[in-house]
Amino acid sequence: MSKKSAIMSTYGRMPIAFSHGQGSWLFDTNGTKYFDALTGIAVCGLGHAHPAVAEAINRQANKLCHCSNLYQMPLQEDLAKKLCQVSGMESAFFCNSGAEANEAAIKLARLYGHNKGIDKPAIIVMENSFHGRTIATLSATGNRKVQAGFEPLLSGFIRAPFNDADVLRTIATTNNNVVAIMLEPVQGEGGIRAAEPGYFKAVREICDRHDWLMITDEVQSGNGRCGRYFAYQELGQTPDIVTTAKGLGNGFPIGACLARGDAAETFKPGHHGSTFGGNPLACAAALTVIERIEQDGLATRAKTLGSRIRQQLSQAFEGSDYVKEIRGLGLMIGVELTSSCTELVPLAQSQGLLINVTQDRTVRLLPPLTMSDEEAAHLVSTLTRLIKLYAGDDRQQPR
Repeated sequence: MSKKSAIMSTYGRMPIAFSHGQGSWLFDTNGTKYFDALTGIAVCGLGHAHPAVAEAINRQANKLCHCSNLYQMPLQEDLAKKLCQVSGMESAFFCNSGAEANEAAIKLARLYGHNKGIDKPAIIVMENSFHGRTIATLSATGNRKVQAGFEPLLSGFIRAPFNDADVLRTIATTNNNVVAIMLEPVQGEGGIRAAEPGYFKAVREICDRHDWLMITDEVQSGNGRCGRYFAYQELGQTPDIVTTAKGLGNGFPIGACLARGDAAETFKPGHHGSTFGGNPLACAAALTVIERIEQDGLATRAKTLGSRIRQQLSQAFEGSDYVKEIRGLGLMIGVELTSSCTELVPLAQSQGLLINVTQDRTVRLLPPLTMSDEEAAHLVSTLTRLIKLYAGDDRQQPR
């Protein structure tokens, strides 16, 4: 009889453990090497054990790890200024995760509505979205599967199909309680689906017309991954609130809710807080991450590499009847098959490649922004071979 784990069973964990990483690669406890095309789900954008980030964390850990937000924190102020500079926002609230950043955005939108005299403010959210697993962010999420069993969910959310501006216009004429539209520029858990530029522009125009806040969840798509520092910059529209986390700390937990205009002035002392949010250690890591993304041109690199990888995958599967679509933005890439492909995950692992599957049939690739051209070619060739093998393509023989 196997020994029962002391860890709650919240994950269906794979039978593998990693001892260390280096750049684009992870090494398990047996010394086997794996190309990491998932990066902790878009977290380690600079790869594993990045020397500049490691040095920043080590240096700060020897000075001061934590200080209460009751006091001034120069590093937090520096990080807020830097994030506002790269985002076009005006103020920042720091927390520890993407869910907390989205929770802050939801509270901010509701308070904004109450300040306008709306008793029951509502936020329009998208079908197939994912915003987190707290009760508020779970309620905002457009995935019934992850909500089941946690009812009653929080009220105040109106669902709309993604990339359909006409539905938003209809809601605007029938509901006087709406205060914001919340969406991901690229739906990650929803199968790597990017907002169409025309739709994204329409969202901005609708929000402006009705004095709503436009909230973009950049937890997965931000920090250089989609071709600019934030994906909304690539799509050409600036939101009122933007949330981020994941890649901001390259593995060290940190999240941020950024705002501009009226939204930047809505929170007052006592409205929100976080014990650990924006602590000196997290800020030191994040400042170094932003510095490397900017100085090494990693956002531009992600755009170039992402376009090349999608093109090469499209060529590899041209004429196949088992790959439906290859899509994405920058280094958020989805390969949608025509049927369920969850078994590709352990198959890829057995061949030294780490991936995952969303929406049951979309292979999600979130590789490091720092990978070399040779590593990108390795990713394409390995994944192509595995998908063809999995699909029983007679033209592809296992090696």
